[in-house]
Amino acid sequence: MADFCRRLFASCCGGRSKVDYDNVLADSEREAVADLLNYLENVTRALLPFLPTLAYCVRAETDFFSGEPLAALSTLVYSQNIDLQRSASLTFAEITERDVRPVDRATLEPILFLLESPDIEVQRAASAALGNLAVDGQNKVLIVSLGGLTPLIRQMNSPNVEVQCNAVGCITNLATHEENKARIARSGALAPLTRLAKSKDMRVQRNATGALLNMTHSDDNRQQLVAAGAIPVLVSLLSSPDTDVQYYCTTALSNIAVDSANRKRLAQTETKLVQSLVHLMKGQAPKVQCQAALALRNLASDEKYQLEIVRAGGLPPLLNLLQSSYLPLILSAVACIRNISIHPMNESPIIDAGFLRPLVDLLGSTDNEEIQCHAISTLRNLAASSDRNKQLVLEAGAVQKCKELVLEVPLSVQSEMTAAIAVLALSDDLKPHLLDLGVFDVLIPLTESESIEVQGNSAAALGNLSSKVGDYTLFQTSWSHPAGGIHGYLARFLNSGDPTFQHIAIWTLLQLLESNDRNLIQTIFTSKDVMEVVREISRREVESDGEGNTGNAGGDVEESEDGEAEVVALARRCLEIGGGLEGAAAGSGTAS
Repeated sequence: MADFCRRLFASCCGGRSKVDYDNVLADSEREAVADLLNYLENVTRALLPFLPTLAYCVRAETDFFSGEPLAALSTLVYSQNIDLQRSASLTFAEITERDVRPVDRATLEPILFLLESPDIEVQRAASAALGNLAVDGQNKVLIVSLGGLTPLIRQMNSPNVEVQCNAVGCITNLATHEENKARIARSGALAPLTRLAKSKDMRVQRNATGALLNMTHSDDNRQQLVAAGAIPVLVSLLSSPDTDVQYYCTTALSNIAVDSANRKRLAQTETKLVQSLVHLMKGQAPKVQCQAALALRNLASDEKYQLEIVRAGGLPPLLNLLQSSYLPLILSAVACIRNISIHPMNESPIIDAGFLRPLVDLLGSTDNEEIQCHAISTLRNLAASSDRNKQLVLEAGAVQKCKELVLEVPLSVQSEMTAAIAVLALSDDLKPHLLDLGVFDVLIPLTESESIEVQGNSAAALGNLSSKVGDYTLFQTSWSHPAGGIHGYLARFLNSGDPTFQHIAIWTLLQLLESNDRNLIQTIFTSKDVMEVVREISRREVESDGEGNTGNAGGDVEESEDGEAEVVALARRCLEIGGGLEGAAAGSGTAS
């Protein structure tokens, strides 16, 4: 501030001994200089040693953004005297350094005028002032609306590093407002931003990569960034020694990788990308580690990257992040491993790397629904293709944890947990273990969930458990309890009118009837409400050969409609299995 005031005096008050400013300056300019000095005279003449404190006080009392102070500054701005313009631009820079507020065009237009100056000092100070004002949301939109992008782009091409730095910093601030992003993308700013991201000046590089990041939040802008050649620049800067640049570039690439077309481009042109991101996950800056994991998560939407991340040694650093105490790191790592686990060839490597126990532990993250969802979804993926892996998931305590939590967690987590149990129940060897763990206590009540997905997953798990169990005692004892038991679940699903639910229920019923457990079969056929719906479904006529079969009015069904033909076939099969037993059971029920 002291230097600013001295320069202001030198410019406007006779600092050059050979120039008589009384003759050079116009009357209006002399008055403006006098007024401006009057607003600042306490600072410049009386208490120079206390400039920082007093400067703040003076500014708090003087509004330089309106009225006479702004008029005085504007007179200097539009002067033909370059020294006065320099003084005006420096004043704006100093004022806006401490006083940022919404302003109108009367304040912005003089600053934008100064941006057009050929003088480097004026450009530097004016762009600094504009960048300061661009912190305010209202000002961001107004600056762009008044045409501020054109002179800023011109200044980005300046040979002066200070001018570049200020101009790019201003663009970075402007690009944080949604209304400005598309305008900036169409303005021609992306090419110079991409070039300046490679600047040898770290301040310019930070500002430029920050601006590029701000431009990656919409599909159209991302495509324009790609067209401007930003991808190879961002990838090369992943090896920057500067943490901020690393963060901006990893986050920008993560956003770019959201689009499948961009992932294909990255796969074709950036062969070192995965290795660079894996390396960043091993770093010391949590914000960079987090974004590196998220970038890999987005890349792992494609099979190629799912495999490549494992081959590049990505599992050990992901496991370390997964076991961190810092929530964002945990979330980014579990989201990444969830996508990687989709590929069947990655199931065993992930299990062998030691992920099972930490994933089971994360199921208890009751304060973070997203972590729970990713963790159980990963466990389900790991169990998908192999009975060995299903066994290991069970031994890691996944089912016990799900049973403990599933009735209390959010619906999204319930859906994932019940789906995981359904997958594990596909293994004939594990079915007795699952029944011993008491999964009926949670699966049966959840068939009444308010969520269709939870209902369906729970019923699918019950259906899988009903096949080839060996000992069906538990099915018999659970026929009416808990929550209406298996009987209640079958009755609800059969009466739902939903072909998918009816299919699950009748298929489950068929497995129970094929159990050869006479007591269970008799219990089923004694349940009139269930068997009546089965008979009703079995009587439907199904057109499956292209020739319209006639039957009961309104009873013809196309085989392609929601698989209803298969539902009818299953219902008929259930009745065939019952045979004479059905009649005996029905007669016994009537006599009673």
